[in-house]
Formats: sequence, structure tokens, C-alpha cells
Amino acid sequence: MTYKLTKITSFDGVEAFRAHNTHLGIEIGIDDHVSDPKDCSLLKPAYWKGRTIGNRIAIQPMEGWDGTTTGGVTPPMIRRWERFGESGAKLIWGGEAMAVRPDGRANPNQLIINPENASAIGDLRQRLVDSHAKHYGETSDLVIGFQLTHSGRFCRPNDKKRWEPRVAYRHPILDSKFSVTSDAMVWTDAQLDDLIGDYAAAAKIAHEQGADFVDIKSCHGYLLHEFLSGFTRTGIYGGSYENRTRLITSIIKAVQSSAPGLEIGVRLSAFDTVPFQPNPETAEPGKQGQGMPSSYQQFMPYVYGFGLNPNNPLEIDLTETKRLLADLSKLGVGLVNLSAGSPYYTPHILRPAAYPPSDGYQPHEDPLISVARHLSVARELKQSNPQMMFVGSGYSYLQEFLPNVAQHQVAQGNVDFIGMGRMVLSYPAQVMDSVHRGTSQRKLVCRTFSDCTTAPRNGLASGCYPLDEYYKKSDDARRLKEIKANL
Repeated sequence: MTYKLTKITSFDGVEAFRAHNTHLGIEIGIDDHVSDPKDCSLLKPAYWKGRTIGNRIAIQPMEGWDGTTTGGVTPPMIRRWERFGESGAKLIWGGEAMAVRPDGRANPNQLIINPENASAIGDLRQRLVDSHAKHYGETSDLVIGFQLTHSGRFCRPNDKKRWEPRVAYRHPILDSKFSVTSDAMVWTDAQLDDLIGDYAAAAKIAHEQGADFVDIKSCHGYLLHEFLSGFTRTGIYGGSYENRTRLITSIIKAVQSSAPGLEIGVRLSAFDTVPFQPNPETAEPGKQGQGMPSSYQQFMPYVYGFGLNPNNPLEIDLTETKRLLADLSKLGVGLVNLSAGSPYYTPHILRPAAYPPSDGYQPHEDPLISVARHLSVARELKQSNPQMMFVGSGYSYLQEFLPNVAQHQVAQGNVDFIGMGRMVLSYPAQVMDSVHRGTSQRKLVCRTFSDCTTAPRNGLASGCYPLDEYYKKSDDARRLKEIKANL
């Protein structure tokens, strides 16, 4: 049966939004109005590790696929970081995923945090600060982190079309999709010891270049997230919970030793599910089929995900997630950014969208269901670890209703910060406009067209081609149009 989507743009106000949620059997808390600046929960300061963070708005890290081939800074990257400063957000979570070594890049133009690029990365941070000062004045309450990563299964460091994966374990569904063909692609324990040192060295550079914290990226199927589900792996980094979490905890301890005084955050995929694929029975001319789970019954109990029920892998189980968060808290990690799944194999659960990327699938359920799932999980994890500060994700699909939902979630204590992702590419100041002006500019609001994902999936820079004039008029826009016409 083909699912027919009711688009958010058809809702005439908050009551219509609520009525649709009732129809779906979900509850997304939403306020009738965005309060004025003195009363709005989104503009209240937060206090973390002796620092004041000036409001509850966070910018999520977004790669542009637009660095140099040596992992350096470029003008489009500078523009993006300046727009992050323009957004008004006081918490910048990473800005850009920075590979800790060249072979860990997800694309040949990803930023690399190494001695050669260090000063340019520091300048990049300063451009963000200067932009924020230009638009908002105060910067002493602006907190900026750098996201450190190794892409693991999704490495493409030399060619945009060639996978060069390095994995935690062999995966019965994902291996063939991402060109994992031999056990030689699985990390040895000795190789991981070297990798821990790479993270420590990268963190030291981040500290020297002015980062307030580093994010030890553990989400979206990238390397550290994959290790959390390494049940079938042998040795000291696989099998038991203690072993599967050993890599991330070892990296945190190494960072603390190499860069004393540098704070640490973790962006975490709190739950996963089995990989999804297009259902050919629902395909239409020029469109992928709607999403459906890949066949997994032959792999039961399903031990290839983190935060799921192995006896029913379509069901969330946060038992180990809560345990990990408690352990991270004991190590001094007080700031966590929550996400879910992976954009490579479950895009609907972390990037709810009306229009899928080129390698995705059409909605098989209302994307608001995924939004509600994010909100529910964030609330539960905040309740289980109230001593930690949480950034929520998955809000972009809310579109005009985002500020109203965001205000409600923070006011209720369900999350501490609202993470703004792809929506910032078209409209950095949407939330600030909604608070200070009482409304947002509809023509700039992200409509989840997914061109910011389709473009890099096809070797082009990531940007908002439909709404941002900078990308709309670029040569890549013409190429993207041709690519989409031939999909």
C-alpha cells in the first residue's frame, strides 16, 4: 500500500498541526505562540562547566564537501561558518566534522585537523566569532566546539565515488552496499591504539586553536558509533558492553591527558534500527519506492545495532544508551548531542523529510512520527541523566512550527538546547527572527528538499540549492539539476 504524505505547508496554524498529530497518534508539544525575548525559554542562558552559554540554540555540524584536497579551508566553508555566527546560536557544535587523519575522511574534500591546517581552522573559528559579534555584539557567552571524527565504514578519502571502508566488524547487510569485501578492512586492536593517539593529537590542536570543547563523534554509523554495536567482534574492543565502549572511553581519557582544560562533548546516535531500502512495489516513474526494512529475519537475534531490541530490531531499547551516558558523565562529559541511526541506511529516523535524497527512499510514514520519536527519546534520556546537558536533533521537518515546538521542549526541560541542522543552510536566523520579530520569512524556511544531501552523494558541494542564492546561481546547481533529471 502506498503512503500519501500530508505536507506541513497545508496546516493553517498550530491547531491544525495539533489535529494532524492527534490523527497520527503522536504528541508533539507545541506552544501557541513564541514568547517575546524576555520570556522566551530559547533565549535563557545555560550554565556549563563554569561557562555561560547565552541561549538554548545550537548549530549542528554540517560538512560541505568543499574543502581542499589536503583537508584545508576554502571560501565556501568560511561563508558557512560566518552564517553560523549570524544565526544567533550561542552553542556551535562542531561547525564541521574534522577528520583526525586523512584516511578517515568521508569525502576527499573533508576538513582534516592536523598541524598543516591548524592555523586556517583557527581563523575559521575567528570568522564565526567576528560574524556573531557583528550581528549580536556579545561573544563572551558563545561556546564553540570542534567535531573530531573517523568515518569508518563510510570512508571515501581519495575518490568521491570509491569507498575505502575501515570497519569495526563485518555486517551481514551493510558490507555489500559499502564495499567491505575482506576481514583486512576490520581494524585490529593494535591499529586502534594508534587511532586513539590520533584523536588525542587532534584535540590538542583544537585546544590551541581556541575550541572550547571537542566532540568525540559517536553517531550515524561512523566508526565510534559502529563500535558500540560490535557484539560479534572479538578482542578487547568487542563483545561485552565494557569492551564495546572501550574505544570511546579510551579516546576521552587520551584527550583529557593531551589537552588539559579542554572540555569534551559527545554526539551520539541514541538508537538504531535495521537498514532500510526502497520498496520496489511502491516505486513510481522518477521516484524511488517507499522505505522498508531490509530483510533481517535470517540474522536473528539481530546484534548489529546500538539502542535496539535484538529480538525485535525495529524496536528501540535505551538500556545501554542510558548506561553509556552515565559512564560518560563519570568521565566528565557533561554535554551530549542526541541523534539516531545513520543517513546512509536509515535517513528517515534522523533527517525526517518530505523529499528524499537521491540514495534514499520516499516516506513510508509521516515524517512527524520520526520527529516525535526524537523528542520522546531525548526527554527520556534527559530524565535518566539530569546532570547532563542535552542538545536535541531532528527539528528541521517542523518548518514554520519549529520555533513553537523548540520553545515548548526547552521550557518543559525535555532538552537543554535545540539543535538546528540543515535548516541553517537556507535560513540561519529563523529562530531568532521568530523570537524578535514574531514571525519567520516563509520563503527562506527549509522544506527538506534534501538537495543538501543529494549533491554530495553525487560528488558536488553541499548547500541549499533551492533557497540560497549563493548555491542557486552556482555551476553545481546546473550539474545537480542534470543529475536529478537522470536519476
